[in-house]
Amino acid sequence: QVQLVESGGGLVQAGGSLRLSCAGSGGTVSRYAMGWFRQPPGKEREFVATLSWTGVRALYADSVRGRFTISKDNANNTLYLQMNSLKPEDTAVYYCAAERYPNGVGTYRSSLYHFWGQGTQVTVSS
Repeated sequence: QVQLVESGGGLVQAGGSLRLSCAGSGGTVSRYAMGWFRQPPGKEREFVATLSWTGVRALYADSVRGRFTISKDNANNTLYLQMNSLKPEDTAVYYCAAERYPNGVGTYRSSLYHFWGQGTQVTVSS
């Protein structure tokens, strides 16, 4: 079974940086397209970024493009989300996810992700 565990969330001032990690079981991170999603308080879950299984193709939501970077370390079975120039609007619970089948190219559609982590809270103060 695929298991994902996020970490690295916390409180940071606007303009600061934070790096989220997502530890995957087995070879999940190396073989599956992965994604980051977030749920701001009082809002629905939204797409943040996705990375193809090859680690070459990445897509970002307009709201984070240029500030966030998705990457992975296959050797450590870990997915990352480097967040720079953070804004209060970035405050949310962040989730990592893996697509249902391996070797995917990544998608913005949350419904196509089958495995989810428990989430990690990111709070950006002004």
